[in-house]
Parts: sequence; C-alpha cells; structure tokens
Amino acid sequence: MNACISAIGTANPANKISQDRIADFMVKAHQLKGREKDRLLALYRATGIRHRYSVLKDYGLDHGDYEFYSKQEDLEPFPTTAQRNILYQQEALNLAKAAVTNCLPDQVPGEITHLITVSCTGLYAPGLDIELVEALGLSTHVQRTAINFMGCYAAFSAIKIGQAICRADNQAQVLIVCLELCSIHFQKDIQEDFILSNALFGDGAAALKMESSGRGSGLEILATHGEILPEGTQEMAWQVGNLGFEMRLSRYVPDLIANGIEKLTGSLMCKGPWKLSEIDFFAIHPGGKRILESIQQALNITSHQNRFAYQILRDFGNMSSPTILFVLKEIWNNLKKEDQGKRILSFAFGPGLTMESMILQVDTAR
Repeated sequence: MNACISAIGTANPANKISQDRIADFMVKAHQLKGREKDRLLALYRATGIRHRYSVLKDYGLDHGDYEFYSKQEDLEPFPTTAQRNILYQQEALNLAKAAVTNCLPDQVPGEITHLITVSCTGLYAPGLDIELVEALGLSTHVQRTAINFMGCYAAFSAIKIGQAICRADNQAQVLIVCLELCSIHFQKDIQEDFILSNALFGDGAAALKMESSGRGSGLEILATHGEILPEGTQEMAWQVGNLGFEMRLSRYVPDLIANGIEKLTGSLMCKGPWKLSEIDFFAIHPGGKRILESIQQALNITSHQNRFAYQILRDFGNMSSPTILFVLKEIWNNLKKEDQGKRILSFAFGPGLTMESMILQVDTAR
C-alpha cells in the first residue's frame, strides 16, 4: 500500500519585503559603492525574485530604525549565534502553527499519530516538536521525529519517513512540519557564497498530512530516489558560526545539478518503469533561477512546464526545506477534475551535494 499526501498548508511571517528594498539594505550593510554596488544590485535583479518574507522588519527599514541589527552603519556589534537562536525560538512556534492550521483546519488533534518536524535554521530543546504537541493539543504519546540541519531537501527525507510509517501502519496519520527562518542568519561578509545566499533566502513554513492511500486521497507517492554527488561537498554547506549559521552556496551548484539530474531521473523512472514524456507536472525546488534553467536544459523541458517553481521563487524566494511543499501546494491549487491519475515529478537539492527525486500521482477520486 502506498502513502499519500492528503493535505498541504503554508504560512509566512507578516513582513513582506520587496527584493529591491532588501538590495538597498544589503548595499548599506556591506557599505558598497561604485562598481561593487552596481554588481550587487544587478545580482538581485537577476534572481527572478520580487519579494521575500522575514520575521525581521529591518530589511524594509532605514538603518536608524532597525530593531534587531545595530543602528550603526557597520551593524556592529553584529548579532551573535545565541541572539539569532533566541529569535528563532521566539518566532518558530507561531509560524509553524499557522502552517498546520492552513493544512488541517478541521483536523481532530488526537487523530495525529506521528509528528515529524524539519528545520535547519534554529535549535533548542525541548524543541519545536514538543511545543507543537502542546499548542495543537496533540496526544502526549504522539510519536515524534526531528530532522535537523539537512537543508533544502529535508522535506523529502520527512516524506520518506512518513511513507515508511504509513506502509507499516495503515491507520497512521502523519503530520510533517517544515519551518525555516533563513533571514535571521544574514552574513555581512562579502565572500561570494554569502552574497549569493543573502540574495535568495527567505522565511516560511509548510505542513502536510500523510496517510495510507487506502484511507485518504490527494497526491499518492509512487516512488522516490536520492543520490549524493561527493564532488559537490564543498559547493553547498551549512555551518554554525559565531555570528549565525553560515550558508555557503557556490556559483558552480547549478552546473553540478545539471550534470547529475539525468542519472537521478533515469534511476527514478526505472522504478515504474515510466518515461519522462509521461510526466504531466513538474515540482522542482527553486534553489535559484540558474538551477531551474540548468535542469530545464538537461531534461529538455520548458519554462512553462516549470512555471510553478518560478512562481514560488518570484513570490517567496528560497525558503529552504518548506519551499518544495509551496511548489506542490501551488500545483495542488491548480488541479482540475480531469487531472485525476496525472503524474508529478519533483526534485530538491541540498548540502552533500544531495539530490532527491519523487514521482507522485494525482488521486482526488475519493
């Protein structure tokens, strides 16, 4: 018996900030002038992002009005990792609850048997999982799993765990919550990796419910497949520094993904077997505009076929682990009755360099 995703909900913080406004903040924070300023502004225009969300108001304020960062021009003293983690702990629960409420507005809390939380932008214990149990009124004997520090592909890891649970127990109801507050980890170091990650990441949360496909309907998971590209180990990394978590994102990542995507896709398709021509929808993690373009070229698909990823990138930026669930939710919102039985091919990528893939089938008949 396969498992299915029977509900998806998303949420973002209240502060919606234009990419242009964030670029202005970065110019001032890095104290850039002349050609360096022009290059940064050009990078932000090229991202394909219109706006992002943050738990911080500062990215949309003049520096004399900052609430989290120092009002000094050089932002000194710069926030420590401890200060950022305290902010994460203050903000995480409410955003996670909002995503769950949007996912399961009518769910009886006691019916949830398993809770999986996913995050790489903050750590504390007792953690978000236990806080959600209390805040949502879940059973105190709900089985909990926490997936931490995996990055953008972590939702796939959670879905595969949920799939295994549902196959082992056809009465299971699994709640997955992915939450990331990427914007609290801004780095003012002008290394290329930091400049690029500062241009892409935003805050968001997504929740989904999984159950046996015999009990629910929605998006049935037909197959999954993951690969690690060891040659990309140094090109994408996420480490704890003294002044926040440091995201290293090399400009070579799109090329590495493009070189590995055909093998990944072929291995996944063999599990059907299916053909790429039998795929009706694409749900690709929008790690960046160049990543999307590289995958399209490698798989010979069009921007229109990949439109859902571009839409999420445009409206939210890259939110790490919840982002792929935002893409799936957008597809879900656009499904029609005649889409019954159609297939979705989904990808996500992260440190390792890790590449994950999945085929889902639309099942709305029940």
